[in-house]
Amino acid sequence: MSPIEIERWNSETDGELTEQKLRMKLESRGYRISRYVYPPGTYFPEHAHTVHKINAVVCGRFRVSLCGRSVILQPGDWLKLPRGILHSAEVVGDEPVISLDAAKADVY
Repeated sequence: MSPIEIERWNSETDGELTEQKLRMKLESRGYRISRYVYPPGTYFPEHAHTVHKINAVVCGRFRVSLCGRSVILQPGDWLKLPRGILHSAEVVGDEPVISLDAAKADVY
């Protein structure tokens, strides 16, 4: 099974997407949240984390590449990144990305 697991905001069940609601959804799953704003042109070369992470997009578009595949996260999308998995990321387009970076030391 591929480690790429994208989840998407469901406005029918979760209501209108807001930063606060997305933060609350991730916190309810036991994640610590940090908020980042990445300007256009931001690129993170291949790296790995020592904890399980979720990259969640509030606005803008964020390309994440891992395991020979790339996905573009858009507002309301989030991607689980297991501890130790090599990946790279970059802002796509002219709009800054507001990202909620969620971290959890234990397993999903």
